[in-house]
Amino acid sequence: MKLILASASPRRAELLAQIGVVPDAVMPADIDETPLKAELPRVYVARIALAKAMAVQADGLILAADTTVAVGRRILGKPVDAAEATKFLLLLSGRRHKVITSVALRLKDKIWQRTVETSVKFKRLSDAELSAYLRSMEWQGKAGGYAIQGIGGAFIPSINGSYTNVVGLPLTETANMLTGAGYNVPYDGDAA
Repeated sequence: MKLILASASPRRAELLAQIGVVPDAVMPADIDETPLKAELPRVYVARIALAKAMAVQADGLILAADTTVAVGRRILGKPVDAAEATKFLLLLSGRRHKVITSVALRLKDKIWQRTVETSVKFKRLSDAELSAYLRSMEWQGKAGGYAIQGIGGAFIPSINGSYTNVVGLPLTETANMLTGAGYNVPYDGDAA
């Protein structure tokens, strides 16, 4: 069975490779990812992941996901510039937030979908840490303006839940969904 990854995220491809899964094709979905007025974060990621899975027209199993950072009901997407990244990081500084990923899998008309939440504690950032992080440019293209698998990991003393969810694809749930859809997950890690 062919697997099509509906995401341009190198992090998602790397996570899949950890369990031996290499997509036959990568076809990023081109959809509007703007949150709807008053849309809750969990509802938002589920809607976007499903829209991505539905937007890709190809034969095979379509795997799509969407990740967001949420502070209460507020959705923190990918910052558009350093000013927005600063705003996001100051909001996260010294508090807990949630990272929510929804994974959608489609085979013709059949859909499987799971949404996973991880609670993340962010340390209080000093001015020097914030400034250095902004200069690193790691915040670009990252929900909430940080990457736990990079420099941003130094700002996170603890998480409660799935680490791979915070990176961008909850592997346990994704592997279970793939297996449930009849896809062979080799778990050999040689796909990298």
